[in-house]
Amino acid sequence: MSYITDYELFEVPPRWLMLRIETADGTVGWGEPVVEGRAHTVRAAVEELMDTYLLGENPTRIEDHWQTMYRGGFYRGGPVLMSAIAGIDQALWDIKGKQLGAPVHELLGGPARDRIRVYQWIGGDRPSEVAEEAETKVEAGFTALKMNATAEIERVDDPATVDAAVNRLHEVRDAVGDEIDVGVDFHGRVSKPMAKRLAEALEPYEPMFIEEPVLPEHNDALPQIAEHTTIPIATGERMYSRWDFKEILEDGTVDVIQPDLSHAGGITEVKKIAAMAEAYDVALAPHCPLGPIALASCVQVDACSPNALIQEQSLNIHYNDTGDVLDYLADPSVFEYDNGYVTIPDNPGLGIEINEDYVRDQSEKTVNWHNPVWRHPDGSVAEW
Repeated sequence: MSYITDYELFEVPPRWLMLRIETADGTVGWGEPVVEGRAHTVRAAVEELMDTYLLGENPTRIEDHWQTMYRGGFYRGGPVLMSAIAGIDQALWDIKGKQLGAPVHELLGGPARDRIRVYQWIGGDRPSEVAEEAETKVEAGFTALKMNATAEIERVDDPATVDAAVNRLHEVRDAVGDEIDVGVDFHGRVSKPMAKRLAEALEPYEPMFIEEPVLPEHNDALPQIAEHTTIPIATGERMYSRWDFKEILEDGTVDVIQPDLSHAGGITEVKKIAAMAEAYDVALAPHCPLGPIALASCVQVDACSPNALIQEQSLNIHYNDTGDVLDYLADPSVFEYDNGYVTIPDNPGLGIEINEDYVRDQSEKTVNWHNPVWRHPDGSVAEW
C-alpha cells in the first residue's frame, strides 16, 4: 500500500499557491489551494491539515480524507478552510488517477462530453475599451466573453452610471453581433436597488447571464432581482460547500452556479454540488480566474457533469501580468482552444504535467498580491 510521505507548497506569480504531494511509490499529485490575496493564511491551513490528518495515510481514501478534514474540526466551512481542503483534494485525485492510469473524469463515471466551451475575459476591473477587445477575442475564435458591469458604484447611484454600463454592453453587442454570448459580472459590487435597475436596463442586449448581482450574504434578495429581468442569474464563486448552495437551489432564482474548484472543497465537493444543481435544472459554470491546476480540476468535473454549461479560464486575464496559466505547464497544448472549446484531456490524473523546475524557480520570487481597496468620493470603502 502506498502512503503519503511528503508535501511542499509554492507561492508563485501572479497570485497562486501550488501544493505538491508525494507518496511512497514516488507518485506526485498537484493541487491549487489559494484564496486570492490570502495565500499565507491558506498555506497555514494546508500545513495544519496535512500534518494533522494526511501524512502517513493511504492517499486513495479520498472521500474519507475529505470528511475527516471537514468534520474532524469543530469549526467548519469558510473560504480559508474550504480552499485548503480543495487543493489537497485536487492533489489526491491527481495521485489516484496517475496510480490507476486514468483521467479523473473516468474515475467519476466517465465523460459526458468530448469538450467544454470556454469564455474569455475582456476589460479590466474598471471596464473600458471593451468593444475593441471583444472583436479581437472573437477573431481569435472565442464564442463567449465576460466583462465587469461597473467600477465603484454607490448604494443608490445616478442615471449616468446605469447608462455607462448599458452603453458598454451595447457597444460590445454591436461589435460582435448576436451569435456571441456576453456575460456581465456585477462582482458583488452592486446593492439590491441598483442590481434591479441595472438588470432591467441591460435586458435589451441579452447578456448570457448577470453574475453575482449581489453579495452572497444578500442572496435572499435574488428573488426580488429576478422579478425585474429574464436574464439568467449566475452566482457561487464565494460559496464554499453544498450547504451554501442548498438555499439558492431551493428558491429557484439562480440559473447558473459558479463554484470554484479551489475554494469550494475541490473535485469531491463540486461534483456533489453539480449533481444537486442538475436536480434543480441549474447549469454549472465553474469559477476559475486562477492557475493551471485549478483549471484542470474544473475541466475534469465539467467532463462528467451533464449540466456543465461553460468554463471560465484566466488566459490573459487582467490579474496575470506577472505569470499566466500556460507558463507552468510542461505541455501547454493541453489547453489549446479550438473555436471556443477546450478538449477534455485523457492523460492520467488531472490531465496536465506541471513544469516543476519552473514552479520552483518562480517560487523564489516575491509574491504579494492583494486586491485593491476602493473608496467612494466620501472616503467610505467601496466593494471591489
